Amino acid sequence: MSKITKIETVNQLENPKAKLKVAAYCRVSTASDAQLESLETQKEHYENYISKRAEWEYAGLYFDEGISGTKAEIRPQLLQLIADCKAKKVDFIITKSISRFSRNTTDCLELVRTLLDINVPVYFEKENINTGSMESELFLSILSSMAEDESASIAANISWGIKTRFKAGTFKLTSPPYGYRWDGKALVVEPKEALVVKRIFTELLAGKGAYTIAKNLNAERIPTFRKVKWHSGTILGIATNEKYVGDVLLQKTYTDSQFNKHKNTGQRDQYLVKDDHEAIISRSTFEAVTKIIRQHALEKNISQSAKKYTNRYTLSGKLICGQCGATLKRRIHTAGNYKYVAWCCSTHLANKEKCSLLYLEDAAIKGAFTTLINKLIFAHAVILKPLLITLKATSKDAALLKIKELQTELLRNTEQRETLSTLMAQGYIDKIIYTGQANELLRQADNAKNEITALGSSLTGDNCKITELTKLLRYTEKASMLMQFDDAVFTDFVEKIIIKNRQKVTFVLKCGLSLTERM
Repeated sequence: MSKITKIETVNQLENPKAKLKVAAYCRVSTASDAQLESLETQKEHYENYISKRAEWEYAGLYFDEGISGTKAEIRPQLLQLIADCKAKKVDFIITKSISRFSRNTTDCLELVRTLLDINVPVYFEKENINTGSMESELFLSILSSMAEDESASIAANISWGIKTRFKAGTFKLTSPPYGYRWDGKALVVEPKEALVVKRIFTELLAGKGAYTIAKNLNAERIPTFRKVKWHSGTILGIATNEKYVGDVLLQKTYTDSQFNKHKNTGQRDQYLVKDDHEAIISRSTFEAVTKIIRQHALEKNISQSAKKYTNRYTLSGKLICGQCGATLKRRIHTAGNYKYVAWCCSTHLANKEKCSLLYLEDAAIKGAFTTLINKLIFAHAVILKPLLITLKATSKDAALLKIKELQTELLRNTEQRETLSTLMAQGYIDKIIYTGQANELLRQADNAKNEITALGSSLTGDNCKITELTKLLRYTEKASMLMQFDDAVFTDFVEKIIIKNRQKVTFVLKCGLSLTERM
């Protein structure tokens, strides 16, 4: 009889499965004590929640304090978390809710897509959504829209409350300017800083410029409010701030529906509260300095707008250093009894080791432009006309045809989605099949829309170039040779000038041409 021997199974040790590196993100909207206490509670909750799971490895907790949730780019810890995900330090993210993660639909979806592209899902506790197992972004889009509406509603209520306090004169200013501190009830003078403020006004009255005053304060190591360097803009900001005479102008800025802050130049009502707190500067001194600043602005043709330097001189804002990318500043140079205008790289002025570009004479740059225009006037028939014909022939046809095809495809896509919805409603297909097919159709529709937008932008850019090139061609066809630099011609046709070196500059024209000229 055969002998049968039983062979026992040997359990092979399997390679232990790598643990999932899980991190949490939390945020509080303000930096108040109550909110920070809530933050501590969230920290403790997530640390315990993650550590208790054997298959998870605690990868840290990321949190932002006192920062609004409406924009991702102003939350440093969220950006750091995304960077760590890309570096494979985090595999999975847990957060309390969509509203804590982001209150802007576009921003929220963009963040989720960015993370899914690197295989990092997000779990929203409140909504019980795991983006790694979702069939589509539709549900998330709806919920984040609700969060955005909630944010807008809260913002509207806050704005209404602030405006009401503005009108009643009961708004409390808690962000003190240099020279003041907030004691919990009102602005109070900070003696040491107040002396610096008085010095600034005195020196402005004596004729010193803002740049010189800032330079002297930096040399004496006098700190600013935020311990950074003094700049001419800082000096002018102090010189034009009504708070130094004891007044408060309310609603100098406002926030739009997209949560972007703007300077209030008449878009919203403003309210002036006189004698709100102790003054550092007398009204007569403040008014005298204001007159000096306005007079200097008139003399130098400085507009008080956001683009205040653009039209100061013809070349202002147009000259770009080809070595470091900085703009060039206008200076008056002296050689014996001879004075002339020169343009210097702002980086070189601050630190010669960071940029070696030396100054260029204003007359040399203008002379190079005059030569360039004269060349175009002479050779417009062989340079500009053929270019315009080619641009017109190649820019539109293919793009317009493709846009038409995509629009037809979108129409067909919409019909397919409507049919799909009808079939599910009548019970011919189940929800799983519907979800899969609907998601695919939505993805195709998004791709088509994005492509149409890109083609439209391309057409718009080409149309602008055609318009500008036509304008330049018409000018060069009729114009006589320039005998000297013409401000109007320069402004009409030049977008910017790249300074390669002291012998060579490139004029970037509005029509898209980049032409290099020697000086």
